[in-house]
Amino acid sequence: MSYWVYILASAPRGTLYVGVTNDLIRRVYEHREGFVAGFTKKYGVKMLVYFEAHDSIIAAIQREKNIKHWSRDWKVQLILRDNPQWRDLWDEICQ
Repeated sequence: MSYWVYILASAPRGTLYVGVTNDLIRRVYEHREGFVAGFTKKYGVKMLVYFEAHDSIIAAIQREKNIKHWSRDWKVQLILRDNPQWRDLWDEICQ
C-alpha cells in the first residue's frame, strides 16, 4: 500500500495546504468538491501541485510534519523543482 504526502494551492504561488492520505485520488477529489470542511474549503485550496509516495504511514506522516514545519519559501522551491508551471496535477493522478 502507498501513502501520499501532497500539497494543494489556491492558485499559482497562492495559499498552500499540506496533507497526507492513503488514497490520493479520493482525498484530492474531496478537497476539490468542497467535501472537506475547514481550511481548504474556506480558502479555495483545490489545485494539486505536488505529491510524493511513501511505503509506510509513519514515513508519510513524518514527511508531512517536516514539510509543514519548513518555511513557505522552502515549500515553493519543492513545488517548483517538479512542477515549475504550477500545473494542476489532478488529471495526471486520474490517468
